[in-house]
Amino acid sequence: MTAILPVEASLKEAEVRRLGSANTPPARRKRAPAADALFAALAQGAAWITLALLAGIIVSLVIGAAPAIREYGLSFLWRSEWDPVQDRYGGLVMIYGTLATSIIALLIAVPVSFGIALFLTELSPGWLKRPLGIAVELLAAVPSIVYGMWGLLVFGPILARFVQQPLQAALGDTPLLGALVSGPPVGIGILSAGIILAIMIIPFIASVMRDVFEVTPPMLKESAYGLGSTTWEVVYRVVLPYTKTGVIGGIMLGLGRALGETMAVTFVIGNMNQLNSLSLFEAANSITSALANEFAEAGEGLHQASLIYLGLVLFFITFVVLSMSKLLLARLKKNEGART
Repeated sequence: MTAILPVEASLKEAEVRRLGSANTPPARRKRAPAADALFAALAQGAAWITLALLAGIIVSLVIGAAPAIREYGLSFLWRSEWDPVQDRYGGLVMIYGTLATSIIALLIAVPVSFGIALFLTELSPGWLKRPLGIAVELLAAVPSIVYGMWGLLVFGPILARFVQQPLQAALGDTPLLGALVSGPPVGIGILSAGIILAIMIIPFIASVMRDVFEVTPPMLKESAYGLGSTTWEVVYRVVLPYTKTGVIGGIMLGLGRALGETMAVTFVIGNMNQLNSLSLFEAANSITSALANEFAEAGEGLHQASLIYLGLVLFFITFVVLSMSKLLLARLKKNEGART
């Protein structure tokens, strides 16, 4: 008797499914495969369009930069001369300014963003969590030109008076450290641009980190707390391993924002195409600032081709950064398997 009951139940379920399919209108049954095929075609078409746009951008940049590529080749990357009058160009100053400001921005923004996300998810009282989170996200809505004007008119003089001048007075005679803080105390330069970029990318990184921290299963954190772990141990041993992909993705998002920022950097970096020293307060230039300042007035020929070559270099830098992040994630996953 007990062996017959499961058989009868399965027969009843099959009969219900058969009747249900029989009651479904034939037109709906025929449209379902067509709708799925249309959706799959549209999704695949969107992916191919994205790849085609990417390939088109690369091809257009290579074609536009062809005169400069033929003239300088890879030596363009380490040539520091940029002289439109003599029609001689090199991208070292712009490349250095772009990388230096972006690295400074990450060094400042990542710890601050991590602290914000940790406080909002683990330490903040309930009444403060939502207003503070909204306030941090509102920083991303401020236009970049406003950041640039604020940096030029307000932050630059403060940096020169309360940071650069005391550092020069204390470290001016030190051989290596003195060179890092040399330069006229005007508050305009690489450090100023890096700090402004850090303020601009903090909302992006902090928001992503907060969101990925919140998706950590509460049971995992509560189990760690139950075993006597501190808040830092829970974050370091439970939250970060569980959300490392999202954390690195947020950092890469902020780095991409820093590499591509134009107006704010143009206001505060100094826009000087000479690299006199490696001082953090030295006026310099970046790829985006050079493109914004010179592309509209550049005549056809080597000048315009060199600017497009700079755009191609920036594209390549972004590609290398994304590739390194993928390799880092792959290595982390491999190490996880080794530990397991």
